[in-house]
Amino acid sequence: MSVEVLDGATIRDFVEDESSFNDTVEGRFAALDANNDGLLSYAEMARELESLRLVDTHFGVDELKTLPEELRRLHGSLFAQFDRDGNGEVDLEEFRSETKEMLLAVANGLGFLPVQMVLEEGSLLKTAVDRESAKIAFC
Repeated sequence: MSVEVLDGATIRDFVEDESSFNDTVEGRFAALDANNDGLLSYAEMARELESLRLVDTHFGVDELKTLPEELRRLHGSLFAQFDRDGNGEVDLEEFRSETKEMLLAVANGLGFLPVQMVLEEGSLLKTAVDRESAKIAFC
């Protein structure tokens, strides 16, 4: 993990660079597709959904206890967002499309004011920051 500075433009630029974005999303999809069938089941996506840390502790103090069934319900609703045709599996196009929408929502939420965030190595947001840093270093 590292502390990075980013804003909505950093994320938007990453998403709009179709080649970079698609390569990154395809790599993430392939890493999740444990049985290499070109589809993601709920079980294959569960680790990714858990890594989003939608319900986390507040400043390291475990004030709120989330019941396992609430967490499963939350993860299930997220999986349903990706599974646009409702067939119980997520194909690459569904994964790419929903990932793009989610990242653009984050970009819109951040706006143009830079913020510091703790980002995990290999995360899509970290990839966006690294891409921007590489562009700046190249100039």
